Amino acid sequence: MPAAKGAKWWLYVLECHSGVLYTGIAKNVEARFEAHRNGKGAKFTRLNRPVAILGKTSLATKGQALRAEYALKRLPRAAKLRWCAAGLGAFIRSRSTRAGRRIWAH
Repeated sequence: MPAAKGAKWWLYVLECHSGVLYTGIAKNVEARFEAHRNGKGAKFTRLNRPVAILGKTSLATKGQALRAEYALKRLPRAAKLRWCAAGLGAFIRSRSTRAGRRIWAH
């Protein structure tokens, strides 16, 4: 089923019970978080159940969310935690260009 017009995608970071971080994208972060907690999400979160949503930001398209997820997953843990503390939107703006090419819009 196609997404409703104007619907947003979300990039989110979860903290798991073991202290590890999980990054993903979803149309509804709270519903996805509950799915992960109930063992219905990604394989990683079935083994490392999430305990909290550390941060999230909305993006206009799935493509933008996927590119942002890829960029965030490449960061070290400390940078991801700073990203969550400073606000995900600040990260998106700071990483929106690379080599003069737009990676994603915010």
